[in-house]
Amino acid sequence: MKKLENKVAVVTGSGRGIGRDIALLMAKEGAKVVVNDLGGGSDGNGNDTKVADEVVREIRELGGEAVANYDSVSEYESATKIVETALTEFGRIDIVVNNAGILRDRMLFKMSEEEWDAVIAVHLKGSFNMTRAAAPYFKEQKSGRFINFTSTSGLIGNVGQANYAAAKLGIAGLNRITALDMARYNVTANAVAPFAWSRLIGSIPTETDDQKARVDKLKQLSPAHIAPLVAFLSSDEAADVSGQIFGVRGKEIMVFSQPRPVRSVYNAEGWSIDSLSSIKGSLQSSFTPLEVSADVFPYEPLV
Repeated sequence: MKKLENKVAVVTGSGRGIGRDIALLMAKEGAKVVVNDLGGGSDGNGNDTKVADEVVREIRELGGEAVANYDSVSEYESATKIVETALTEFGRIDIVVNNAGILRDRMLFKMSEEEWDAVIAVHLKGSFNMTRAAAPYFKEQKSGRFINFTSTSGLIGNVGQANYAAAKLGIAGLNRITALDMARYNVTANAVAPFAWSRLIGSIPTETDDQKARVDKLKQLSPAHIAPLVAFLSSDEAADVSGQIFGVRGKEIMVFSQPRPVRSVYNAEGWSIDSLSSIKGSLQSSFTPLEVSADVFPYEPLV
């Protein structure tokens, strides 16, 4: 029996890249899939319904069941329509993959309010909108899977991505609370930080030799590497996995730590600026370095 037989999945942003590969694999594993994509560019502008239609065609040619949806996750009512598409076409909903995303990279001191709002709206608010729309059905049927997409831009850091990093770290928090709130209903929520070449990271600078070398490495990482983990987390096999953050880097899968205290100091008399200055070094040895993602993952990806 296929791992997702009789399941209904909504995969947002599944007209291209990572989302497309997830939709195709889920259909191959027996799921009925709502292929959601409004067909915009990497910055969110534009609209091309053919993008979602093409993935639906591919799934049907492989013998699977799929339907297209072109609504934007950034609008609460539109997210409700996406979930309603699953209910209308297939009679239920079992899996929500919050993959849709855009980029508006800019150094913080140059970023406009519109660039900030647009990225937060699609990634963070969009993930909430979809989660909120599906959660009552998951609660009622006492089953369901949320797969959220975070990023090392938020978990670790990257230059020029204040909007994207804030959204992606916010999604990690949303994922954790979703897992806690829905646990009693046998609903899981897990987050995935993908390493894969896609149009969303096609804007990475290639002005220096180091930057070019980094992009060449990223181009080796296929979106297809991400899909098996997402399909597994969506299956009954992962019923006891929730509230976790995973990374997929080529053929390597990792589990990320989540914030916990690493060191503490105590002063019975309370703290002052002077006393804090005197013990700064005691805490400093446990400070997290000011790093970007490439500093933490300097080694060659396993492809």
